[in-house]
Amino acid sequence: MDFFFDHLVWFFKKPEIAISPLKQRGLHVVKGGRHESWGTYNTLTYFGLSYIEFLGIENLSIAEKHDENRLITQIVEQLAKESREGPAKVAIRTNKIEELAIKLKAEGLTVYGPLTGERVRADGHVIRWSLLFPEYAENKVSLPFFIEWEKSDEERYSELEDQGLIGSHILGQPKLDSVGFVVNNLDKTLEIWKKLFGLKQGEEYIDTEINARCRILKLNGTNLLFCTPIGDGLAAKVLKEKGETPFLVNLTDTNQSHFSEMLDGYWKFQ
Repeated sequence: MDFFFDHLVWFFKKPEIAISPLKQRGLHVVKGGRHESWGTYNTLTYFGLSYIEFLGIENLSIAEKHDENRLITQIVEQLAKESREGPAKVAIRTNKIEELAIKLKAEGLTVYGPLTGERVRADGHVIRWSLLFPEYAENKVSLPFFIEWEKSDEERYSELEDQGLIGSHILGQPKLDSVGFVVNNLDKTLEIWKKLFGLKQGEEYIDTEINARCRILKLNGTNLLFCTPIGDGLAAKVLKEKGETPFLVNLTDTNQSHFSEMLDGYWKFQ
């Protein structure tokens, strides 16, 4: 079973506000559309088929009704109740979502879905997909959710290119190299993700910029970087304030070199 990075979901009260700061950094960001049945809407920035989705709540009374869609449950909890913005969840793409649901249930996980979803684009076109949300009953470790698109990767890439969503960044052809997660226990987290999804890992190293032990899990499209604090520093600060969560976007081929905080998350341009 093959897995591909699909997108990073970034909770933001008003996703349209994310457009200007990112454009100032040379990134192309567009209004995505509305998830009418979920009460949410988004803006998007693409790096090939890997992308970042800034997701906000448009209608709270609709969003509060979706217990099965664990992403919407999470955004209601974080944005409406805690008022906490920033990177929140990673979606991994598969073309065998039904088979994956059976496998994860057999591993003893609670599985929500597959659920169907759709988004109405600004031009009125409807995009459709299926979602799957695996969870541990005892909250052992936070897991990604999974997506299977109605259209093939080739069809989607061609459409996104035609719409000017791919290859339109002012700073060139940046790549979403990895998304960084801060976790309590690096070894335990990697072992669980490797076992469930068969991902290979890179060499462990110390990142002095965030003061953490880090290791990559290799995923088609965009890698996943896991980090555990080894003392006071940025990783420890994020873990204390937000718990285990994605927190860092690593972009390469940007013709720049800087590390900064933006939109309640961290960005590394290389």
